[in-house]
Amino acid sequence: MTHDPRIIPLDIQGQICPSCLLLTLKLLNESGAQVRAGTAVLEVLTDDRQATTTIPDAVAKMGYRCEVTRDAGLYRLRIDAR
Repeated sequence: MTHDPRIIPLDIQGQICPSCLLLTLKLLNESGAQVRAGTAVLEVLTDDRQATTTIPDAVAKMGYRCEVTRDAGLYRLRIDAR
């Protein structure tokens, strides 16, 4: 499997909120220009159900869109520009 350079991965399995939220916001702060420009998507992989609420709420307030899907017991959150 090849890595898509437009996807910025963040695997935070095993972490619980607020760590999930803080790690996501840190990476989003570092790569926000790419995400806002539409040249990259932040993809978060988590097993913490609470993160599926806290992360989308926080990034929406920052002007991003977040799509949450469940995949084999894990949650995949794709954060991109609106």
